[in-house]
Amino acid sequence: MSTTIARATREGERWDQSSPVSDVFNEGQAHLSYWFGPDDDTPMAEASRRLTRKVVDVLGVRAGQRVLDAGCGPGGPALLVAEETGADVTGVTVSGFEAGAGTEKAAARGLSGRLRFEHGSYAELGHHADGSFDAVMAMESLQYAPDLAAALAELFRVVRPGGALTMTDYTLAPGVPRDERDALAEKLALPLLQPVEEWLVALRAAGFHVEEWTQCGPRVFGMGPKYVEAAEEGRETLRAAFGDEAVAGLKEAMSDFFSPGSERIAYSIVTVRRPRA
Repeated sequence: MSTTIARATREGERWDQSSPVSDVFNEGQAHLSYWFGPDDDTPMAEASRRLTRKVVDVLGVRAGQRVLDAGCGPGGPALLVAEETGADVTGVTVSGFEAGAGTEKAAARGLSGRLRFEHGSYAELGHHADGSFDAVMAMESLQYAPDLAAALAELFRVVRPGGALTMTDYTLAPGVPRDERDALAEKLALPLLQPVEEWLVALRAAGFHVEEWTQCGPRVFGMGPKYVEAAEEGRETLRAAFGDEAVAGLKEAMSDFFSPGSERIAYSIVTVRRPRA
């Protein structure tokens, strides 16, 4: 087994274990939430959908377009895109649980004709022809690519000329010394943690043209107490599904995870486009 395949398998197993909690805790969304400030009382799941809608807006997704959700989680974002835009959406994930959860959601909403989920890697999409998609969204997934350059090359291949890709990911906050990077990445269990400028270099190297990017760490990663509050508010639902120990463990893990704050961990939304020629 190659190193790339082995790592993808390990990532799949990791999400098979953690995503059932996300599916219940955050209504099928495995990514973070976007709040306007400490006084914003929007529920966590709706704040997560707010982040998805920001991605949809910058992509300019329209009815009838073909969208790839690369690293789709348990299906919440892809479901939102299909329902709210009328686009045809394909979600890809290395997690068997996530692919199954997404497929069930699509069937329950009567969207199986326009919303499909595949168990596989977004870095290996050989069954999709060149230029198969009008747009690609990658929410907190590219940082887990076993080979980032290869993954970006594959996404470049499957998006049509003139099509766009929008990614969201944790990034190293401006001014954080390079010698802190590894420690922060280990604390957050992130295989890759780099400044947004390095993401831009990688995307350009893949052939994409950078159109815009936004750093919104204070409104996303900087809202740590809100995630802990959401775990407390959802205690009974989580307890019924996973038990008391899981609830306590989740709150403790979230408090520790968000402890670096937005002074060290930023959050970036980057939109790039494949040139038409």
